[in-house]
Amino acid sequence: MTDSKAQDHVLIFDTTLRDGEQSPGATMTHEEKLEIAAMLDEMGVDIIEAGFPIASEGDFNAVSEIAKRAEHSVICGLARANAADIDRCWEAVKHAKQPRIHTFIGTSPLHRDIPNLTKDEMAGRIHETVTQARNLCDNVQWSPMDATRTEEDYLCRVIEIAIKAGATTINIPDTVGYTAPRESADLIRMLIEKVPGADEITFATHCHNDLGMATANSLAAVEAGARQIECTINGLGERAGNTALEEVVMALKVRNDIMPYRTGIDTQKIMNISRRVATVSGFPVQYNKAIVGKNAFAHESGIHQDGMLKNAETFEIMRPEDVGLAETNLVLGKHSGRAALKAKLSELGYNLADNQLKDVFVRFKALADRKKEVYEDDLLALMRDSSSDAEHDRIQVKFLRVICGTEAPQSADLTLSIDGVDHQTTAQGDGPVDATFNAVKTLFPHEVNLQLYQVHAVTEGTDAQATVSVRMEEDGKIATGQSADTDTVVASAKAYVNALNRLLVRREKTAPAAIA
Repeated sequence: MTDSKAQDHVLIFDTTLRDGEQSPGATMTHEEKLEIAAMLDEMGVDIIEAGFPIASEGDFNAVSEIAKRAEHSVICGLARANAADIDRCWEAVKHAKQPRIHTFIGTSPLHRDIPNLTKDEMAGRIHETVTQARNLCDNVQWSPMDATRTEEDYLCRVIEIAIKAGATTINIPDTVGYTAPRESADLIRMLIEKVPGADEITFATHCHNDLGMATANSLAAVEAGARQIECTINGLGERAGNTALEEVVMALKVRNDIMPYRTGIDTQKIMNISRRVATVSGFPVQYNKAIVGKNAFAHESGIHQDGMLKNAETFEIMRPEDVGLAETNLVLGKHSGRAALKAKLSELGYNLADNQLKDVFVRFKALADRKKEVYEDDLLALMRDSSSDAEHDRIQVKFLRVICGTEAPQSADLTLSIDGVDHQTTAQGDGPVDATFNAVKTLFPHEVNLQLYQVHAVTEGTDAQATVSVRMEEDGKIATGQSADTDTVVASAKAYVNALNRLLVRREKTAPAAIA
């Protein structure tokens, strides 16, 4: 195997906070964005696309604060091809030790029709805006949105213009997830061969997963000469999502024999940030998700278990600890103390201050009183609830009691704290959950479309915690909420209110325009 130090460095460009947050319902709070950015910076991400500064005051403030705090990563902001966007982007990222402006315009026939520009007019716009960005910042990235459906001759022409205007990175987006690995590689190879000045810049690849080929397309582009992969944690993103950071990074690590490229990612931090992004976005990771799924290192088949006992390599191509997963599942109980809880949470990636630990310990004891054994997954669910920043939510569940019988309707007695004032009501419904949701609507009138209500057990047994996921839509705005409790109805109420609080935040936020 080639010495990793001599191998080409593939830059990891994470867009979880920008493209990932565009996923319907995945809006993060200001503090959550800062937290995720710090984790990305610490794990070795080369470039963090922190947001779309002109989209809203909240986006601008988040990008600006992330820029001020970043220690190692390049901090990038997104801007459309106009002067106002680019100026606003620079105002946000200029505080970074290493700032970058990322500007884009749609170049395919379908996208050229949106601003109603001719090919020549668009070429002129590209020259003007990339020049403007380069006059502000030495590090400029330019993207021809929907590049994979743009005519080759025109794509070469506009990329040459962007390079001459000062772009240092040219990103090739597969905006609609349409391309296939061979096409992805051929496109990068063609651009490197035909575009003057291509050897002086970095080509990047940005793939969507609509056909399930985002990771394969990204790796094919790298083999053809791209040296930057744009990706997100857990593959979060619009529609079917983006290239998953954990997949491309671990593919390059595990199959370094046939893909001799290196990244600067500390892979042992992958599992922790995966869990955190799942929590703050409200998008749980599917059990069979590659690398970070709950079943990624689980073995139930007798043949597989026998092989694993004899030699782990028989059915595992990487070690759980390579991605930060603990080898053992330590069980805690009501007699466990703070030291044991703190140690286990640290092992799971949560390093809590004393005041945080005190609050979580109280919740842990309450859970342990209701469950005989508290497993890792129980603790993760507990942390999801504990880190929801509920004390700042406008609406909070204070008391819930449901009355069930063999005959409908069921009833729910509910007390909500709304903007710091307690309100109580009793409502009926076709079942305890329906009655509870009706009670919430009575106390805080709203019209939403409940798109998803899902329950799954965190662990096994009749005393298992139930994790409830709720997704709601209002006037095109989507919000998701999650909560866990040994009482499924309580978890349902908290998840619904969690989603409602997020929806209230989205009401005040202007959704950024989509790219790539």
